[in-house]
Amino acid sequence: MKNIVKGISFVLALSTFGFMNAQHKKHKNVSVSTEKTTEFIPAIRLVNNPDGSCTFEKGQIPTLKHMNTTTFWMSNKTEEWEKNAHPAPRRQYVITLKGNIKFKVTDGSTFMITPGTILLAEDLKGKGHSWDMVHSKEWERLYVPIAEDADDFFIADKASN
Repeated sequence: MKNIVKGISFVLALSTFGFMNAQHKKHKNVSVSTEKTTEFIPAIRLVNNPDGSCTFEKGQIPTLKHMNTTTFWMSNKTEEWEKNAHPAPRRQYVITLKGNIKFKVTDGSTFMITPGTILLAEDLKGKGHSWDMVHSKEWERLYVPIAEDADDFFIADKASN
C-alpha cells in the first residue's frame, strides 16, 4: 500500500511541476510529436462496398499512435438484435477483452475476432454484418468511437487488396 501511495504522490508531484512549468512558459509554443513505431496489432476492418453491401479486410494498426477519440465504454451484455445483420452505428474500434466472435458479412464470408485482434467497424450503411459467439458464453469488449474525419490508422494487408 505504501508503494502505491508513493507512486501516486510521485505522479502528482510531476504533474504539478509540469503544470507550474507550463504556466511559467505559457507564451512559448510547445510541440508534441507522436511516437514512431514499428510494432502493430492485428486488425480487421468492416467496410461497405459501393453497392452498400458489407465486406471485410485484414490488416493491422500501429501501436503508440495517438488516436482522435474522446470517449469509450465497455459492455458484456448482448441482445438478440445485435446478432442479426446490422450496420455499425458509428466508426469505432471494438476491442475484445474476452470471447471468440465469428462475424459474417453480406456475401456469407466469415472471420473470427479473439482477444488481441482489433475490430474496426466502418460498415455504416446497408445490411451490415452479423456475429455469433463461438465456444464462449459472453463477449466482453470496449467500444472506442473514432472522431469524424479522423484517421483510423488501419493498414490493409497486401493480400486483402
